[in-house]
Amino acid sequence: MRVSVIGGSSISDTETGIAEAVGSELADRGHTVVCGGLGGTMAAVCRGARTADDPADTIGILPGDRRAAANRFVTVPIATGLGHARNALVIQNGDAVIALAGGAGTLSEIGLAGVYDRPIAGLGTHDLDGIEAFERFEPVATPSEAVAAVEAAAGDDRS
Repeated sequence: MRVSVIGGSSISDTETGIAEAVGSELADRGHTVVCGGLGGTMAAVCRGARTADDPADTIGILPGDRRAAANRFVTVPIATGLGHARNALVIQNGDAVIALAGGAGTLSEIGLAGVYDRPIAGLGTHDLDGIEAFERFEPVATPSEAVAAVEAAAGDDRS
């Protein structure tokens, strides 16, 4: 399945390690990564997916009009020219979402995941406990729990 991974464009070394581990776990379980295609979380998750033992495809939905702007670990760059409006396309092109640490852009993508009824696993991201609109949001503690949660919620038989 395709899994959209969202998170900050500026992240710490610890957050980079988490994003790489999510990408690697997704690849190991046969999934395709969808992301915003630039730096930070996006580059780290793609790096993890591409350097795994069985590398996964990585789709980068870019805000600008140049495919060459994608991080070097994106295998399928998609230029949109839409700026932050491309966030809707990042969400719509995944069957489920893994949300990592990030700011307002990540929060907007979490909101769009709720609008488009995508299951969301939250790992070190915004606290949405008690917000009814996010009944498909599941907080998790590890990259492997994040992948297992979206597989189960999306009905993937690999969970």
